Amino acid sequence: MLRLGNILLWMAAAVILGQARSNLKLYLQSSSGLRSDCAANVMRLSLDKALAVGNQLEVEAINGTKHILLTPSMAAQCGYSMESDPWGNTRIYTSLMGCFVDNKDDATFNVGLRLQMYGEDPSDVVSHDVSQTCSYTRWASREILCDRNYMEVSQHMVNLDAEAKGQTGDGKDETLSANLEASGASRVIWKMTFYTPEPVAMVLQEAEQAGYAAKTTSSRLVMRSPYNTAETYSEDVAGVPMEVFRVSAYYMAPQGLNVVNLAAACPKGGVLFTEDMISWHVPRRVTPLLDGRITVSEMHMGINGQRLDRSQMAARGYTLSTTDFHIVVEIPVGSPDGYYKSHAPDYQYHITYFVEPMLEDDTVPETRVFSVLLGTFLHDVELSNITFSTGVLTVEESNAKGFTVQEHSLANGSKSFSLQVPFDADVVLKHNPERLVTSYFLPLIFGLIVLPEETPFALPVDLQASLQDVVLPIMAGTCDQNQFYISVKFGSHGSNFKAVVGPRELTAEMAEDYNFYENGTHLSLILPYTAKDAVFELLTAESVKSRIDLLLLDRANDWVLADLYLACYFPLKATECHPNGTMTAVAVKVESTRNLKPSQLTLKDQSCTPQFSDDRVAYFSFSVDTCGTTRTFFDDYMMYENEIRPSYNNAKGAANTSPVDPDYRQTISCFYVVNETQTVAFSAKPRTYEPAAEIGTGQLMVQMRLSQDPSYELFYQAEDYPVMFTFTKDDEVLNDQIYVHCDAVICDTSSQADGSCRGQCVHPPGQSYSRPAGVKKERRSTDSTRQRQISSGAIILSNL
Repeated sequence: MLRLGNILLWMAAAVILGQARSNLKLYLQSSSGLRSDCAANVMRLSLDKALAVGNQLEVEAINGTKHILLTPSMAAQCGYSMESDPWGNTRIYTSLMGCFVDNKDDATFNVGLRLQMYGEDPSDVVSHDVSQTCSYTRWASREILCDRNYMEVSQHMVNLDAEAKGQTGDGKDETLSANLEASGASRVIWKMTFYTPEPVAMVLQEAEQAGYAAKTTSSRLVMRSPYNTAETYSEDVAGVPMEVFRVSAYYMAPQGLNVVNLAAACPKGGVLFTEDMISWHVPRRVTPLLDGRITVSEMHMGINGQRLDRSQMAARGYTLSTTDFHIVVEIPVGSPDGYYKSHAPDYQYHITYFVEPMLEDDTVPETRVFSVLLGTFLHDVELSNITFSTGVLTVEESNAKGFTVQEHSLANGSKSFSLQVPFDADVVLKHNPERLVTSYFLPLIFGLIVLPEETPFALPVDLQASLQDVVLPIMAGTCDQNQFYISVKFGSHGSNFKAVVGPRELTAEMAEDYNFYENGTHLSLILPYTAKDAVFELLTAESVKSRIDLLLLDRANDWVLADLYLACYFPLKATECHPNGTMTAVAVKVESTRNLKPSQLTLKDQSCTPQFSDDRVAYFSFSVDTCGTTRTFFDDYMMYENEIRPSYNNAKGAANTSPVDPDYRQTISCFYVVNETQTVAFSAKPRTYEPAAEIGTGQLMVQMRLSQDPSYELFYQAEDYPVMFTFTKDDEVLNDQIYVHCDAVICDTSSQADGSCRGQCVHPPGQSYSRPAGVKKERRSTDSTRQRQISSGAIILSNL
């Protein structure tokens, strides 16, 4: 259903697209002045002016036991609209696919509304609860509702599955499906890509926060958008400005993840008027919506959401007609369904007339033949030849070429000539003003002569027609253990397009690398999952998820003719453990870490860098007793564990000020079975003396570092200070206790090898620097055996 928004000075107009039939039922509510009824796929509630005048009206949707206030933004997002005339007569419309409608198998719909009417005194509130049950089963496969404040499109789920793109072949995407089902995503929409016309991807929560609505019912997929959002755009269709909403929705079906293309287009203009007549023009072919031929089955119009039959239209003087490009509704000024209103702008008296028409339409097929009738002429005129864009042909040559040239004799002795030329003839010029529309041009010059003098004269004729007849190419893809397989079935323009693989346009060199093959109807590509133009999305212990994007673009206008986003899981062991105590690991640059440089990845010991790296992969090989690898013993096995992460030091050893964002961290582990225990004996020689700490006084150099994580591995750098901490929870100041942990280091005062032990030490008075004869001072280092942790606390927090 399309509704014309507030254009000029008359109210919104309703337009039905599809095969829906009127389903009008009226119910009088118990409260005087209220009336609700069902009209096709909307419920309408009418308030008499005596009920609403002088009051401030608030509308709440009833959802079970909950009442949701319908603010303007909530109403547009959830399928509610309201309009009223200057005297207070008000109508509220509810889409049967609205957010808070109780939907029973897409056949029975229970709508509940609460009307709150506030008088001058805020405590003076009158409430009316309205409930209405509507039955509507004659859904079209796709229905579009263009209301005053939103656009809505719903499509039958069975038909949607046939449009799904981005298949994953031999079941490699079962892990993704299982993850979505485990997270509760089964049978719901997971992600959407809006086209503005540039693609903008959002998950469901982001789309809802942006004001959009999306859901699945028992048999339909529903999308809704307010007008004038960041993801809608304007398009001129047959001279009528339309607002277009196009989206691809990813949803889970029983057979897996599907991608569905939906679109809605609503008129924002097309109204002409004179002093006596209002004309509303709607495009006969709404090109952003149509992707195939459609036959007109019925065409209707109505007022205020209610269809009128032909006798009602005739009684009111309404007409419904078609031209080559438009469906035209004509309404006389002063018809009983509108109203007059006085205005006085600039102290001048004016009268305006308001009316709200409605139209039902399904477009019409076109005959793909130019047909022109030339005449009338007297009997002494003959058609000699016709000049086409390719040259001059006689009448006989034109008929031999497949054109139909005929002479028609009339009863009064005059004559005329007719010509029929198919659109696909070589003399017809073609042009694509829009992605799915072809404009055909046939310039002609008829050469005629007057007998018996054989005096020549010419009549030029230019014929033009437009059709939405472009057949777009179709792409499909599968995967095996190592490669992507992509096939393209050509559309009506054959191979006249440019292919973009990943970020690059397909060149002859790329085609050779990707096993490009083409015949007259199809082309195919075979790409390894490690291809330069593929992107890695996810790395697991046993596989990597790789994706290849393929776009087919119109060469002249860069319109997207077809797109394919093919993602599959390919076997890849991220970590391998060898019997000789060697670990090997592979790290890949995934799409979410675009700034990551694999060559800058290290293990926990930052001196352990990749043995091999390029701009996408880093390969590590190391012994389990090196590179900061930790070892943990369990009952019958032991685990070696390390991490691959970015190095935050530059080439000079200084810390970088901007670490890679987002952070990358990959944990690698190896498990070895403990199948034997060895007893090792050792002996030690007695020392000549027992080491003892020298007692003294002096300065103790203390350095405090603040950690960003509980494992004390990532610390704040100097440029991050000052660092602020707030000890609150749920906006309440905590009275908890905190503790301070420090590391103390035992240093060798005679050695300068350890950087942390280069502070000054002061000996107490009377203390000698001499040592017992024959005793050598042992060199100590600040390794982990001479570090001890010291704790202080508790420090009690107070909110005083």
